[in-house]
Formats: sequence, C-alpha cells, structure tokens
Amino acid sequence: MAERWMAHAPRLLVWLGLLCLAGLAAALVAQHVYDVRPCPWCVLQRGVFLLLALFALLGGGVAWALKHRGHLYRAHLAARLTAIPVVLLAMGGLLAATYQHEVAAQMESCAMTAADRILTALDLEARWPAVFMVTANCQDAAKYLLLGLPYEIWSGLLFAMALGVGLIALLRGARV
Repeated sequence: MAERWMAHAPRLLVWLGLLCLAGLAAALVAQHVYDVRPCPWCVLQRGVFLLLALFALLGGGVAWALKHRGHLYRAHLAARLTAIPVVLLAMGGLLAATYQHEVAAQMESCAMTAADRILTALDLEARWPAVFMVTANCQDAAKYLLLGLPYEIWSGLLFAMALGVGLIALLRGARV
C-alpha cells in the first residue's frame, strides 16, 4: 500500500505547488487586469501561497527524482519532510482566510492588524510591489466576488486542499 502511495506522492506535491502558483496568478490577474484591489490579509495569503508552492514543488521534485533513481526510502522521507511545512503553512493560510472573512471584512481599517505588521516587518511592499502592494482596506476588499464568492473563500478552499494533501503525505506515508 505504501509503495502505491509513494508512486503518487511526489506528483501530488508538484500538482499542489502548481495549483498554489495558479491561485497566486489568478489573484494577480484580478488585481492588474480587473482592478481588484487587495487588502493586507489578501496580500499575506499571497505570501503563504508562494511559500506553499516553493515547499511543494521543491519537496515533490526531490522526492520524484529520488524515486526514479530507485531510492524509495529517501523519496518517502523527502515527501514526509515536505509535508510538515506544507501542513503548517496551509493551517496558517486557512486561519488567515477565515480571519479575513469573519473579522477583517467587517473592519473599516485593517491597519496594524497582524497581516499589516507582518508585511511591514518583511518589507514586502517595497521589495516586490507588483505582488505585495496593499491598495485597499479589508472592508472594501470584501466587496469583490468571483463566481459569487469572496476571494478569501476561494483562498481558504485552496488552503484546505493543501492541508489535505499535506496530511495525506504526512500520515499515509507512515505505513512504510
């Protein structure tokens, strides 16, 4: 059973990384083409998606390369080690999306919330403004919808998927 799972684990992680990049690309298209202005919580989630993509693509790629070289135990270990930051980042992203939807969307200003403080401390707006520039407050950003749902709901769904993939990689891999 574990060998069958290992045949798909690297591919699953790579697909997760690509989905995270697609989610980020969709947010950037919405911002730069359709003038959807992001709030600090939106921008923070972009950073989490970038980190998720990095870990999933790197870990999945390493596990895939090891698997195809015949190092099944090392491939299994790489996939499981990758799952730890994937699970933690997905939980953090899900928490941020939930907070944005339930709390921040009701606030007139999200200045100096945790998201704003993190972005300020990391100086992301100055380093990569096309991706991390905050241009709206949380209440204004809550008005934007995609297929009838707020963007943070779509973000939360992708984080939930990432959490599921990470948990599968972490727990199912324990059977080797």
